[in-house]
Amino acid sequence: MIESLRVTKGRKVRLAARSTDATLGLTDKAQARQELEKILADISELQTRLHASRAAGVLVVVQAMDAGGKDGAVRGLHGGLNPTGVRVVSFKVPIGRETEQDYLWRVHAECARKGEIVLFNRSHYEDVLVVRVHEFVPKEQWEKRYRHIANFEEMLADEGTEIIKIFLHISMDEQRIRQQERIDIPDKNWKFRAGDLKDRERWDDFMTAYEDAINKTSTPSAPWYVVPADRKWVRDVAVATILRHHLRQIDPQYPPNPEVVPGMKVL
Repeated sequence: MIESLRVTKGRKVRLAARSTDATLGLTDKAQARQELEKILADISELQTRLHASRAAGVLVVVQAMDAGGKDGAVRGLHGGLNPTGVRVVSFKVPIGRETEQDYLWRVHAECARKGEIVLFNRSHYEDVLVVRVHEFVPKEQWEKRYRHIANFEEMLADEGTEIIKIFLHISMDEQRIRQQERIDIPDKNWKFRAGDLKDRERWDDFMTAYEDAINKTSTPSAPWYVVPADRKWVRDVAVATILRHHLRQIDPQYPPNPEVVPGMKVL
């Protein structure tokens, strides 16, 4: 599963050629739920070892079109994560001092510490996505940001951060269904934003922007994964599998404690 989702440096991804509703070998929701429980149990053990060893920090970047399932994917991982060692960060429109600094300033401050898993629900990639599509800055400015971002992530990786970047790939039809639910179902009204319909009108522009961002910044130390996300149960298993894979690569171990003497008794 991992290799089929990973974007390999040097091989251009075309999102139109990537399935949004693939099952990745899963047969139904029940099987997916059982598989997810096993993966989350593995993640829980690996995260505990990571937190104890401080072997590395783990940064998970989650990006998607509106209604793509970012919140759901993050919630799906929480079943296997200890809250004391995980943070979720969601970047909104810059305000105050953020507008007076470079666009990566606020991002760097939120990156993972050693022993910590940080989930970015939206990220610095908005500065080559929405900023590009809506022309908030000129082309000669946002074009340079691919290089900035790649170098920034390389530095993080060199200093001990495991970087995982996930694009939740949904179809335009599935987005329409989910956005309509936000209008029709009272409990989901709070999620609706009229501006999202404007973004939907620019679907092709956003797909081009995502392709460029993925192709220009997917590296061995900071790979992108394109996850089919029309089926939420497939999405959750895929995202958890990717995180487990990277935690296994770190292979954190419990550190020895010199204060523990074999055979000692507590009186």
